[in-house]
Amino acid sequence: MRPKIKRHICKQHAAKFSLFKPNGVPASELVKTTLQKDEFEAVRLVDMLQLSQLQAAMEMQVSRQTFANILKSSRKKITTALVEGNALILKENKEEV
Repeated sequence: MRPKIKRHICKQHAAKFSLFKPNGVPASELVKTTLQKDEFEAVRLVDMLQLSQLQAAMEMQVSRQTFANILKSSRKKITTALVEGNALILKENKEEV
């Protein structure tokens, strides 16, 4: 397996919380879905800031294809957590720049 490329992640716009879950259900009873920091950043750039995938890939200093893969993975995790009522955990990457 190839090593992960370092991704440029804006530290100023990190998530304010590390866990999102359905109300009224203890986190210990929920299936946990982990969202990596680069996945969070990809969603923030495209869905919140409305950058194109090419612009966002340049911002994160990865190829457009790598960015598309990160975005696809993050959207699947977020959607699965919302639809199935899983806890969504935001994790930090060691590769952060």
